[in-house]
Amino acid sequence: MLDLILKGLIVVVCGVFAVLGNGLIRWALRRIGGAPAQDEVRETRANLGLIEAEKELPGGRWVGVLERASIYACILSGFPAGIAVVLGVKGLGRYAELVTDEPRSRKGELFIIGTFLSLLWAGLWAGVGYWGVRAW
Repeated sequence: MLDLILKGLIVVVCGVFAVLGNGLIRWALRRIGGAPAQDEVRETRANLGLIEAEKELPGGRWVGVLERASIYACILSGFPAGIAVVLGVKGLGRYAELVTDEPRSRKGELFIIGTFLSLLWAGLWAGVGYWGVRAW
């Protein structure tokens, strides 16, 4: 019984870490153009399009949380096809907002990078959770 409780605790703790990747992903998106000097941070963020992307793609934090939770669940449950479903729903749901006439818009690029980082983060914690349960 204790064994089952500890395995469940491993899965839950790794799931929480998988879902809480927002700060890391936002930090990585800010670093795309290199590490600017402290007084250049605002200008760099504006040039990268992060401020505009945040305004034009509202709800991105919640989408990311739900995406990471879904990816984590798909990997641990042994349903890798579910990852394609999650990504398809996310892409179709954001398609209208990503289509733009602006030639210099980086919304699409930032969307893809953020999605990949989110997938990698959730996959990392799913791997840790899987390894933790199997090793126990």
